[in-house]
Amino acid sequence: MRRALATILGAVTLTLLIPCLTPAQTDRGRLDVLVKDERGKPVADAVVSLTPPGAIAGPPRPGAVMDQQGKEFVPLVLPVAVGTPVTFPNRDNIRHHVYSFSPAKRFELPLYIGTPAAPVVFDTPGSVVLGCNIHDWMLGYVYVLATPYFVKTAEDGKGRIGELAPGTYEARVWHPRLRAETEKTATPVTIAAGEPGQVSFVVALKPDRRPIRRPNYEGVQGN
Repeated sequence: MRRALATILGAVTLTLLIPCLTPAQTDRGRLDVLVKDERGKPVADAVVSLTPPGAIAGPPRPGAVMDQQGKEFVPLVLPVAVGTPVTFPNRDNIRHHVYSFSPAKRFELPLYIGTPAAPVVFDTPGSVVLGCNIHDWMLGYVYVLATPYFVKTAEDGKGRIGELAPGTYEARVWHPRLRAETEKTATPVTIAAGEPGQVSFVVALKPDRRPIRRPNYEGVQGN
């Protein structure tokens, strides 16, 4: 009798708890994004961000990594939130000299192999263009955002931003070859509780004018 009563009480308790647990699991929404160019082709490495009204508070930013592999920056585009420390490991067997003259973050990592002792903290929103003082075709981008809600598109031009509180946001898109200013791409987006939202962008891109790689070039000073 006691066991049966305990079973019944346990079932009642679980039933009462379900309504309390369900909202926490379903009150978040997501946004599926798609970026194409003017010819209808998908655009990879575009960063779509969402900014809610009012101040944004977030947890401490985990670190990110911009690799150097095969005399290239990997990935080409690294989106990070403001305050993110980024490490720049050199996985090649030659030395690289990483630098940026961008207003959002000016820094220099002189000739090195391996991983620098201290990461670089990106504390100002904006686009940071990376170069190597030895291999002039090496080009990369760290895009620093003032919002924690963003995604970088894959080769199919698609991405997804999850765990969004219901409400109205402003969506923007950025790409290193975007012709228009990112601010001019602002689009209002409404996220409903437990439901997927969608936003798409058609962007005009500048020609890819990255320096031509010299495959047999090893640099100078033994690099």
